[in-house]
Amino acid sequence: MTSSENPRLGWIGLGSMGLGMANNMQKHLKEKDMPSMRYWNRTLSRGEALQEIGGIPCQSIGDLVQNCDIIFISVSNDAVLTNIIDEITSSGPIPSKTIVDTTTVHPTTTSAVAAKLTAQNASYIAAPVFGASPLAIAGTLLIAVAGPDPAIQKTSPFLQGVIARAVIPVGPDPAQALLLKTTSNLITAGMTYLLSEAHTLAAKSGLPAAVLESLVEQNLGPYAHGVSRRLTSGAYFPPRGEEAMSGLELGIKDVAHGVGLAGEVGMRVRVGELYLEAAREAERVGRERGRGLDSSAVFGVVRVRAGLEFETEGVRVREGKGKE
Repeated sequence: MTSSENPRLGWIGLGSMGLGMANNMQKHLKEKDMPSMRYWNRTLSRGEALQEIGGIPCQSIGDLVQNCDIIFISVSNDAVLTNIIDEITSSGPIPSKTIVDTTTVHPTTTSAVAAKLTAQNASYIAAPVFGASPLAIAGTLLIAVAGPDPAIQKTSPFLQGVIARAVIPVGPDPAQALLLKTTSNLITAGMTYLLSEAHTLAAKSGLPAAVLESLVEQNLGPYAHGVSRRLTSGAYFPPRGEEAMSGLELGIKDVAHGVGLAGEVGMRVRVGELYLEAAREAERVGRERGRGLDSSAVFGVVRVRAGLEFETEGVRVREGKGKE
């Protein structure tokens, strides 16, 4: 088969989100008897589990790019993405290659990246994902896509049902997908902050958390319930040695993009500002405790402001500090 009929895939970036998506992609390729996916990560050993199911490690980004037709990227921030794009564009000829970027960055970064790639006749698709690492592992993320339609059509067989439960088409402008993701991050931040206050009020007034959570689930739906569970389960303060579902530093970065964008169009998003203030307080707590916290760790700050411990009783028991 030609590469257009049976494209060679590559994956750059194996953080908690990237590794989950990459594993699902390689499983899909293996099931369909398609060429194995090549992968690269700054710490290549991070991909050992991926190699065990057939993934092919590459020693450099250039090696991966020159041996793949569709390259997925999942990295942590704007600066890392920009550096990787520079390596891609300096790796050799890239006409007809498609770059699918799942990273959450500022829309202006997306526009700059798209311009660099299209100048070398490569196609760029912005494809930010919605959801935390458990959904990436399960292959049930939501994904938005924006870019040239032919490239999206080429990529679509590897999205829904492989790394995502559904795809939201946004249009031809990649920056629009990041505007959507930034807006979503503000909604999530607001919901996290609001539910943190609601659960803290319940704790202060004697309403059982399980009763409030039942209301959230039945009246506000599964997404709000998922946010609530990150608080009540103790996921906001991960056990020592375990990765957060979504790191606090990423939450700060993502919401700061939204607050900044609002300022650029002459408005304020006060819920985003409330989240950032609390998240930065939580970041200090994490440093003091020597612990990486989840993006929902604003819950602990709201609790402290109300005169409670940062950790719920359930977390304290888990940590060996509370009552059994």
